[in-house]
Amino acid sequence: MSCSGETVEDDQIIQIKPRISQQLKKAKYGVSDHSTVALCHWTKKSFKHEGSCYKHKFYGISTHSCMEFSPAGMYCENRCVYCWRPMEFYDSLQMDPKNVAEPVEIISKLMEERKNLIMGHYGDSRSDKMRLDESLKPSHYAISLSGEPTMYPKLPELIKYLKSLKETKSIFLVTNGQEPQMIKKLQDQDALPTQLYLSTNAADYESFLKINKPRYDDSWERWNTTLEMLKNLNTRTVLRITLIRNYNDKEEMISAFAKMLKEASPNFVEIKSYMHIGRSTNRLEHENMLEMEEVKKFSEEVAKQSEIFSVMDESYVSRIVVLQNNKQKIDRWIPTYLDTN
Repeated sequence: MSCSGETVEDDQIIQIKPRISQQLKKAKYGVSDHSTVALCHWTKKSFKHEGSCYKHKFYGISTHSCMEFSPAGMYCENRCVYCWRPMEFYDSLQMDPKNVAEPVEIISKLMEERKNLIMGHYGDSRSDKMRLDESLKPSHYAISLSGEPTMYPKLPELIKYLKSLKETKSIFLVTNGQEPQMIKKLQDQDALPTQLYLSTNAADYESFLKINKPRYDDSWERWNTTLEMLKNLNTRTVLRITLIRNYNDKEEMISAFAKMLKEASPNFVEIKSYMHIGRSTNRLEHENMLEMEEVKKFSEEVAKQSEIFSVMDESYVSRIVVLQNNKQKIDRWIPTYLDTN
């Protein structure tokens, strides 16, 4: 198997091509085989006590101790218009189990890559050395970054391994919903993350195609299968809606989203504005971003029409509002894995 993003021969581990790897490293990514890791904007700011990610405000996640990575760095089934990752390099819809790195190897190598990214911050007098030291042993894992992590065939083993680590307190997994069989596999193998996010950017078929630009012919059916699974999953669930002006922010969309949320009944719904950053600037304009007041108004109306959600919190700087399910209300603060360590 070969493609423009990765190379592999026989039973060798998939490798991101050197040319692409160099571009990723220039953009401050750590790269190992087919996996990637990075320090997000908020992690770097948290080293200097200059703010925390909204996940800290909403759920209690320690920003400086968060490791964001992907075991499928250059693999994705969609080409979303708002994606700010280097999706132009994506090309394959398959990760052969024979050609992927083992979970322990992925985490070991990415930890080292992440350490290298952190070391430079020790030279900044504004950085809190204690926070930097703590960040070297993550307590939270965000399996997202670039690519679609559910395409990695050994994801259940990866999540189980992360849960076994002494420092681990929580694991978030973000999916585009195109691999429902993997979500079922996580459930069946008792390998679900602490919190599962489903990207939810359209409430109708036409908008779905326009925004997500999927590669699978049955992409809408795949996504809806994942959506229907949420209420029966034994973990915390979140729908993440990215609002894009002139794509899915129209008033008539509100009732459709409200109906969807009521039927899916996730624990939380995060509604945020598209941000004009990264590679997305090649496809969208600055005007496609919504102001925070617009996000709030949209969110409040969706909550009202859903009849079961209410506004829980907001982050002005990230232009995001989080709704909580009052019918299936749970503690917003993330529990730890004390029972498994």
